[in-house]
Amino acid sequence: MNTAEDIVNDKDRQIVSIPHDETIYRACQIMVENGIGATLVTRNGEIVGIWTERDLLSNTVEESFDPKTARVGDYMSSPIHTAPHDTHIFRLAEMFLGLFLRHLVIEKEGHYIGFLSIGDVLRASLLEKDREFKQINALVGWDYYENWGWDRKKKQKKKKKQK
Repeated sequence: MNTAEDIVNDKDRQIVSIPHDETIYRACQIMVENGIGATLVTRNGEIVGIWTERDLLSNTVEESFDPKTARVGDYMSSPIHTAPHDTHIFRLAEMFLGLFLRHLVIEKEGHYIGFLSIGDVLRASLLEKDREFKQINALVGWDYYENWGWDRKKKQKKKKKQK
């Protein structure tokens, strides 16, 4: 069964982060350049929060909000939610649903190794189920049922002989 680390490795992406004192406008540019919907926020090399497209949406309705001067650190979500690298895929899904999360940072031996979205986990979960179904079908295909050795005609003949 897949773990958080397996999903991170399958994504084959570096963690994209931005300093807490960077502007929202620059954060948007970085997210567009990388094709992502969220970025981690750092201060002195440490991850201190997360800033997402949803945060941008919430912030833009404020009258005084100006993305060219507003700082990410003032609008980020903090603290971040983490999960150990060996957390199984179905437990990750439970965390996303139970805690109403959209992103989890994955931790291994005191370091952050990746960043997962609910979409990443949903995709991995569906791929895992597909693999399981294919495995089951390979074990229990029609050939299995057809070759049981059960033959209705033979069984009927046997009953007639016993009478």
